[in-house]
Amino acid sequence: MTHPNTQHPYTDVDAHTLKQWLHDGSEIALLDVREHGQYGESHLFYAAPVPYSRLELDIARLAPRRGVRVVVYDNGGVDGTAARAAGALSALGYGQVHRLTGGIAQWQQAGYAVFAGVNVPSKTFGELAEEVFHTPRIGARELAERQRRGDDLIVLDGRPYAEYQKMSIPGGVCCPNGELALRAHTLASSPDTTIVVNCAGRTRSIIGAQTLINLGVPNPVYALENGTQGWYLEDLQLEHGARRRYGDDIASADIPELARRSARLAERHGVPMADASQVQAWLRDTARSTFLCDVRSAEEFEQGSLPGAQHTPGGQLVQATDQYLAVRGARIVVFDAEGVRAPVVASWLRQMGWDACVLQEGVLAALAHEVPAAQAPALTLLSDAALADTLAQGAQAIDIRPSMRYRAKHIAGARWSIRPRLDRLTLDAARPVVLLAEDATLAAWAAGDLRALGITDIKANTGTPESWSAHGIALESTPADPADGECIDYLFFVHDRHDGNKAAARQYLAWETNLTKQIDDRERAAYRFPGH
Repeated sequence: MTHPNTQHPYTDVDAHTLKQWLHDGSEIALLDVREHGQYGESHLFYAAPVPYSRLELDIARLAPRRGVRVVVYDNGGVDGTAARAAGALSALGYGQVHRLTGGIAQWQQAGYAVFAGVNVPSKTFGELAEEVFHTPRIGARELAERQRRGDDLIVLDGRPYAEYQKMSIPGGVCCPNGELALRAHTLASSPDTTIVVNCAGRTRSIIGAQTLINLGVPNPVYALENGTQGWYLEDLQLEHGARRRYGDDIASADIPELARRSARLAERHGVPMADASQVQAWLRDTARSTFLCDVRSAEEFEQGSLPGAQHTPGGQLVQATDQYLAVRGARIVVFDAEGVRAPVVASWLRQMGWDACVLQEGVLAALAHEVPAAQAPALTLLSDAALADTLAQGAQAIDIRPSMRYRAKHIAGARWSIRPRLDRLTLDAARPVVLLAEDATLAAWAAGDLRALGITDIKANTGTPESWSAHGIALESTPADPADGECIDYLFFVHDRHDGNKAAARQYLAWETNLTKQIDDRERAAYRFPGH
């Protein structure tokens, strides 16, 4: 069915056809355009979270090729989020846009599974990897006892530094999974030192430990079973705000052997190398999507990267692939500066079923590439002082910051909304509207939706409760408003497990270990473990 009411047409696709498309070998970007909380409660296995409230901001990074086959879906109800998203994508120049008929509700009625949580294909892969490789693991109680005895061991936390700082195993050192191949030997310089890799739950512990085992390190290596949550569930104390992290000092004399070790691993997993001229040709190919992924640390990336590359720290690219690319069947070109980290990342990506390769020249490659972002509509930004005057003159304030920020503190009288639900507000078209946002570009796209509703006088402000208060603007807190059911941008299921809620932690771990039982044969067959 074609819908001529949008700027460009899109077509509907039924659940059975979509299921075939997901496994036909051609590229497809399956986008869940509902908000983060809705996505996390249930979504299709291969769906990337691209909420309508951020659609134009994120789509160029997640699906840069305008000719890619795109399918969007929502709940299938009357709110029309998928139709709006399809129209927006068509307006941006995407030429193959489809909407899942009846949304996720119709998908389930057709007999197909839905999945809770986030990063589901990556987490499922981690659980399958443990089954395939029989990754050694150690329980929280045993680790605590070995620490108490003073055994020769080191705990390496495979998560990014910000996550590590929230809660960590006592004595643990932050060394994200993507850095292990390059830095573990400096942290555990003796081959007799036992290495324990942990994360918050399970899969990064498993992948991190198995990375070291696959590389052939001589040390005993274990994954900490259930990570920091397992530690907490055993009534052991976690650290908060720890600052131990890997050092940046890698001896240049160590690099050649580390690179040879990574190259041997990559060869075992069939990881191809591609030189800059080949990658340049791929990037110019309008018939296939190619993602250029810098797997180095954030600090290295900030010092300069290749044009058009996105920062995809290696461990996170494996753990949360759908946060960096939304095109199933795309090429992934990974690179680093020294040839140690990228081959390891690519070895995992290929086992996950991706067409991944390593850029031979790394960060020194001569490439020309640009990923054009969508141009946001013009929108006037008010200073905090101008905001105070505008509010005093009777402007309507709409707060589109995250719901939990609004609950914590917001301008008195401001109403909370989220972009796909702006049409539910009762607004006076004769009075000015001020959008309160954390990102001016987000506000600009939201303003476009308000203009479609007949509101013409719209401005925005990107202040904070502190800056508003400093300008005499009254604030208030509403811990129960918006109600939980309205907070469609917030996934309680994930956050509660880190906030002292043992039941939520147990629920999360049970969810993670059950993932492998939920996937069907075609989803399982998409993973490519050696010898399987």
